[in-house]
Amino acid sequence: MGDERPHYYGKHGTPQKYDPTFKGPIYNRGCTDVICCIFLLLAIVGYVAVGIIAWTHGDPRKVIYPTDSRGEFCGQKGTKNENKPYLFYFNIVKCASPLVLLEFQCPTPQVTCPHHSLFPLLTFHAFLPVNVGWDLCPKRSVPTPPNPFLLPSQICVEKCPDRYLTYLNARSSRDFEYYKQFCVPGFKDNKGVAEVLRDGDCPAVLIPSKPLARRCFPAIHAHKGVLMVGNETTYEDGHGSRKNITDLVEGAKKANGVLEARQLAMRIFEDYTVSWYWIIIGLVIAMAMSLLFIILLRFLAGIMVWVMIIMVILVLGYGIFHCYMEYSRLRGEAGSDVSLVDLGFQTDFRVYLHLRQTWLAFMIILSILEVIIILLLIFLRKRILIAIALIKEASRAVGYVMCSLLYPLVTFFLLCLCIAYWASTAVFLSTSNEAVYKIFDDSSCSLTAKTCNPETFPSSNESRLCPNARCQFAFYGGESGYHRALLGLQIFNAFMFFWLANFVLALGQVTLAGAFASYYWALRKPDDLPAFPLFSAFGRALRYHTGSLAFGALILAIVQIIRVILEYLDQRLKAAENKFAKCLMTCLKCCFWCLEKFIKFLNRNAYIMIAIYGTNFCTSARNAFFLLMRNIIRVAVLDKVTDFLFLLGKLLIVGSVGILAFFFFTHRIRIVQDTAPPLNYYWVPILTVIVGSYLIAHGFFSVYGMCVDTLFLCFCEDLERNDGSQERPYFMSPELRDILLKGSAEEGKRAEAEE
Repeated sequence: MGDERPHYYGKHGTPQKYDPTFKGPIYNRGCTDVICCIFLLLAIVGYVAVGIIAWTHGDPRKVIYPTDSRGEFCGQKGTKNENKPYLFYFNIVKCASPLVLLEFQCPTPQVTCPHHSLFPLLTFHAFLPVNVGWDLCPKRSVPTPPNPFLLPSQICVEKCPDRYLTYLNARSSRDFEYYKQFCVPGFKDNKGVAEVLRDGDCPAVLIPSKPLARRCFPAIHAHKGVLMVGNETTYEDGHGSRKNITDLVEGAKKANGVLEARQLAMRIFEDYTVSWYWIIIGLVIAMAMSLLFIILLRFLAGIMVWVMIIMVILVLGYGIFHCYMEYSRLRGEAGSDVSLVDLGFQTDFRVYLHLRQTWLAFMIILSILEVIIILLLIFLRKRILIAIALIKEASRAVGYVMCSLLYPLVTFFLLCLCIAYWASTAVFLSTSNEAVYKIFDDSSCSLTAKTCNPETFPSSNESRLCPNARCQFAFYGGESGYHRALLGLQIFNAFMFFWLANFVLALGQVTLAGAFASYYWALRKPDDLPAFPLFSAFGRALRYHTGSLAFGALILAIVQIIRVILEYLDQRLKAAENKFAKCLMTCLKCCFWCLEKFIKFLNRNAYIMIAIYGTNFCTSARNAFFLLMRNIIRVAVLDKVTDFLFLLGKLLIVGSVGILAFFFFTHRIRIVQDTAPPLNYYWVPILTVIVGSYLIAHGFFSVYGMCVDTLFLCFCEDLERNDGSQERPYFMSPELRDILLKGSAEEGKRAEAEE
C-alpha cells in the first residue's frame, strides 16, 4: 500500500502517523470552545427572559377569539360581548388582504388627516411603527369631522345574518329591528341615510352568511352555473342602484386567497378529525416496517440491499402501470381532455385526478425516475458491492450498540421542546400589542391625538381642558420601548430556534459518532467495547464539547436566518418590476442554499472528529476536510453510494406505505366493512402518512447514515495510521479490509490510467 498512498493523500494536510497509544475515542480530554459555550448559556438566559416578557404581555386569546374594530373580544366570558361570539364585517371586500391570515382580523384601522382626504394611512401594527399614522399628519391636525378616527367596520354579533337586506329597504320595513343588531352598539335612528352610511353606523347591505372560524363570511355558492349568495343573484349597493351579485362575489373573491384558504383549512381539519386514528395506524405500520428492515439489515445486509433495489424498481414500475391504466380509462370521458393550465388552481385536488393530463404527467415523472435509478445501478454495480460491505460493517456496529436505534427519539423529543417554545413565544409576542386609545375633538384642541385611558378620562385634566373631547380606541399597538422592539424580538426568537435546533442535532451526531467510533477502534470486537458506549459518548459531548457544538450550530444558524431574511425580502419585492433586483435575489438565495449544504456536510464530519479526538471545532473541521480531500476517491466510491442505497430504502418504505394508504382511503381495499371514513379530500391523510413515513424512515436510517460516515472516516484514519503488519495491525474487520482495499486499489489504478 505504500506506493498507493500518495494517490489518496495529495497535498491536503499531513497524514496521521502511527501512535501505539491510540485506541479510539480519547477519554482524557479537556473542554473546547469555552467562550462559545458561555455565549450559548447567556443567549439561553436571554431567550428565557424574552419568553417571560412575551408571556407577561401577550394574550393568545387574540388568536382564538376575533376582535372588533374597537379591540374588544367576541364571545369572551366576562366581557360585554360575551353573548356575541361571531365577528361581522360591514364590508367583506376589506378582507381582501393576505394580512388577514397573519393578523386574524381585517385591516380596518384608518387615519385621515384634515385637508388630506386623499391620503388615508393604513396602520398595521405587525409591520409599521404603531404611531406612523400620527407622525405623517400635520402637527395641529385633528380627525376630519364628522368622520371619527376609526370607522367601526367590524362588530361582534350574536349570529350571522341569514337573509338579504339593504339599509334602505330595512329602514322602511318591519325588518329594521333585525337590521339594527348589525349596527354599531348604541345606534339610534336619529340620522339621515347618507349620514348613517357615511359615519359607518350601519352596513349598507346584509348578505346571508355562514360562520367560519367565528367569523361571518358570505354563503357563496353556484346554482346552475350562476354565482349566488343565499337565494339572491343581485343586490343593492346602498345608493339605490341594483347590481349583479357576481360583482359582489368578484369583490369578495379578491380575498380568494383568504376565504378559500380558510374553507380549505376547515375542511382539512375535518378530515383530520375523522381520520387521525387511521393516520396513526399508518405511521405505526411505517415504524414497524422501518424497524423490521433495520433488524433484517443487521443479519442479511447483502440480501436486503438487493431486495431493496429490486423492490424499489418494482414499486416504481407498478406506479407507471397504474398511471397508464388510469390514463387509458379516462380516454373518451367528457372533460378529461381539459389541460391543467386551462383548469387552473383548484382547492379540491380530486378534480385533477379526472384529467388524462394529470396521469400522463405522473407516468412521465415515474418513468424518468425509474430510468435514472436503473442507469445508476448499472454504472455503480461494482461500487454497490463495496458499499454493501460497509453497510454490513455498520450493521454489526449497530447490532453491538442497539440502543442507538432509540436515540432519534431523544432528538425528536428535544426538537419538539424547541419547536414548542419557539411557537408559543412567537404567538405571545405577536399578541403583545395593546389597545391604544387617543383623544378626539371635533374642535381645535391642543391635546388631540394624545394617548388616553378611557376609564379615567372623564375625571382627568384632559377632559376639563377639552370638554368636547372623547377618548376612543385607535389601534392595536403600543408606544413603549417593548412594543417598538417587537420585530427585533421576533427575529431573535427565530434565530434562537435555529441555534438550539442545530445544537440538538449536533449533540445527536456527536453522541452516535462517539459510540460507533468506540466500536471501530476496538481491536477485539466486541470484547474491547466499553460497557455503555452510547451513554459514555453522550456524557463526553455534554461535559467537554458543548462549546464546540454551539459553535458549529451558531455558524449554521446565522446562514439559515440570512436565508429566512432573503425569503422575506423576496416576497416583499415580488411586486417590483426590477429585473436586476430579482436576479440578484435569486443568486443570493442560491449561494446561501449551497453554503448551508456545505456547512452541514463540514459540520457533520467535524463532529465525528470531535467525538474521536476531543479537539475544538475549527481544528476538527480542518482535519476532517483534509482527511476527506486526501481520500476523495473513496468518498465518491463509498460514502455517496451508501447514501444512495439508504435513499432507496426510504423510498421503498414510503412507497409501500403510501400505496397502502392510497388504496385504503380511496376505498379500493377494505379491512372490514366501510372501514375508511368519508373525507372531503382523501389526499390529506395520504400525504400525511407519506410525509410521516418518510420522517420515521429517515430517523431510523439516520442512525445507519451516521454509523457509515463514522466508520468511513475511521477507515481512512486507520489506513494512514497502520499498514496491516503485526506491529501496526488494522482495526477494521478482515471482511471490510479485503473488499475496501481491493476496491480502493482498482479506483487508484483507474485514476492513474485516466491521468
